[in-house]
Amino acid sequence: MHTAHGGASDLSTFWLRAFLEVAREGSFTVAARRLSLTQSAVSRQIASLEDALGGAPLFDRLPRGVRLTAHGRAVLPHAQAVAGQLSRLRQELTDLEGAARGLLRFGAFATADVALVPRAIAAFRARHPGVTLTREEGFTGPLLTRLADGDLDLAVVSTTGGPLPEDVCELHHLLDERLYVALPAAHPLAGEPSVGLAHLADEDWISGSAEPAGTLLDAALRHGFRPRVAHVVGEWTAKQGYVAAGLGVALIPALAAQGVRQDVALVPVHDEGTPARAVYAATARGRSPVPSAEPFLAALRESGRLLTG
Repeated sequence: MHTAHGGASDLSTFWLRAFLEVAREGSFTVAARRLSLTQSAVSRQIASLEDALGGAPLFDRLPRGVRLTAHGRAVLPHAQAVAGQLSRLRQELTDLEGAARGLLRFGAFATADVALVPRAIAAFRARHPGVTLTREEGFTGPLLTRLADGDLDLAVVSTTGGPLPEDVCELHHLLDERLYVALPAAHPLAGEPSVGLAHLADEDWISGSAEPAGTLLDAALRHGFRPRVAHVVGEWTAKQGYVAAGLGVALIPALAAQGVRQDVALVPVHDEGTPARAVYAATARGRSPVPSAEPFLAALRESGRLLTG
């Protein structure tokens, strides 16, 4: 028996790799071929491992091939565990390196661009300056289609148009936002602490669509009245101009509240039947995300926490 001159701390990953190959193949010759080594080199690796572990043989030499001894069988699960840990470590380091560069393509709905997305981009760029970000703006439905088609790596979406399709995307919750009604400064309800949608049934509305379904005004339909859309205006700043001029009222989500002009009054919508609008980051289900997606998602979550206090 060999005299041990090392300990477990001296174990080489090369020895473990050689041991696992020989154990798997039952042959020094085949293991050497798979490792691109000579048979004598593999034998030396095994001898060094045996020496480090106390000198007991790990393989019985047979007329054709080898088989594990009792000591070898005891070593096998530990060697497999160490090899697995090293493999996971290498993958983690590769992912970290990948997150430091490359391309991340994402999309977001318009009001997310007021504060949620810009703050996330600023935080992400400070930590990962080598990653190129490309952004596009759109509605939730088209963004999810582009995500499923592989044209986007991540999309910031909301439940404005109803439940999101969890069968095709993985949803990462960012925040729930309340709704406000934007009123002309001289409106009788402008000073109220909150207002129910039912009190606004007779108002003219400014909306991004003539049809309330699938928009923020969907909440009015659930309250039993069909809002009278007087002006169809798509851009948020323009909507505020129409409201300030006294041409109607508009629903404003909390994400857009920070950008509201001073001659427009914002009053929280208080209605137990009006659910909060949920905002998510979506990634494609069944597709491995790009390495930079997770750190960007972390930046979005951080931005969401700051916005919701």
